[in-house]
Amino acid sequence: MCGAPAQKANGAGLEGVDLTTQTVIQGVVESAGAPVPAAYVRLLDATGEFAAEVVSSATGDYRFFAAPGSWTVRALSPAGRGEAAVVADRGLTEAAISLS
Repeated sequence: MCGAPAQKANGAGLEGVDLTTQTVIQGVVESAGAPVPAAYVRLLDATGEFAAEVVSSATGDYRFFAAPGSWTVRALSPAGRGEAAVVADRGLTEAAISLS
């Protein structure tokens, strides 16, 4: 299965990525406090246009490399849907998504 690698707090797992020049949006998809694997996680730009999609890992993790700016991260799965509004700048931005 294709999916995001396990993410770790504070950007661990981003070895070799220069967070002074890169914008990373990452987080965990959860439902009722439990991680949701195999959720489709979409990155939408400030106008709502589709920019990218990944499948959450077995532990519910996802990661996008993006440009600085306003984004919506939306997750879809049989467990439900959810989204988070994100304003990302260079560096690491965490965005947890709770499904309902």
